[in-house]
Amino acid sequence: MARRRPRRHRGRRAGCLAVALVVALGGGVAAVVTVLRLQDEAPPVVQRCAATVDGTTWFLSPEQADNAALIAATAVRRGLPARAVTIGLATALQESKLVNVDYGDRDSLGLFQQRPSQGWGTPEQVQDPVYATGIFYDRLVQVPGYEELPITEAAQAVQRSGYPDAYAQHEVRARAYASALTGWSPAALSCTLRDPAPGMGTVEAVTARLHRDLGELPVTSAPREDGGVDVVIDLVPLSAPDEAAVERRGWSVAQWAVAVAEPLGLTQVATAGQVWDRTEASWTAATAADAPTTGQVRLTLAP
Repeated sequence: MARRRPRRHRGRRAGCLAVALVVALGGGVAAVVTVLRLQDEAPPVVQRCAATVDGTTWFLSPEQADNAALIAATAVRRGLPARAVTIGLATALQESKLVNVDYGDRDSLGLFQQRPSQGWGTPEQVQDPVYATGIFYDRLVQVPGYEELPITEAAQAVQRSGYPDAYAQHEVRARAYASALTGWSPAALSCTLRDPAPGMGTVEAVTARLHRDLGELPVTSAPREDGGVDVVIDLVPLSAPDEAAVERRGWSVAQWAVAVAEPLGLTQVATAGQVWDRTEASWTAATAADAPTTGQVRLTLAP
């Protein structure tokens, strides 16, 4: 009579299969949890600024927008027309991509790739964005009729570039940012930015940058209930003030502030019944509590 084979191996095999199934299920659950966790996490914020004029949006990095704000504010402070800003921005976009670089062709340096060997200043000076922008405008205003010249001709008259036609490719982008930063296109410039670090911005830093770029505009500050600080800028009275001119000046200062919000740690900018919020990355109608009085621009610093 044949003896029945022991079932020990069958039981062991079944146990191994059960363990493998549990492990597989556990791994699957872990994978599902991981996927769900990744879905819950917000994607990283791509920091950039945008100027939307005439239905077209043009983007710059926060660093580029910071330099664009200086170029525009310098012209506004000097009483130059928006056309001068367009020429300045188109030139810097072509020469350095609006970045204060420490290299270039031969001895060219800085935002405008100015050459110390050709009388633009010392290497240290032409790499100072304030100096470089100032001397660019010093020479631009000496060009007869620059306001009516094509961008290429006006820029070339200052720069003496080996590629004079290259400035034209930046004209539309430069005009959009110039229109926003001189106040002719309200609520046209916005920036998408990550949340600032706690305490990143200070009233002293905001005031110093404001006075550097736009002159000695009166500034007051007051703490907020959330621990932040409001910085209020009073616009200098114009020689022939009217409502439209005051509002345009306010938009010029406000959109300058949005363009420099990243390095200064600003979370809100408000003027003319509208407010830009860093969280929303857009301009919206301000509530009564958020709206500054006419002739003022209010900046908010993070707690």
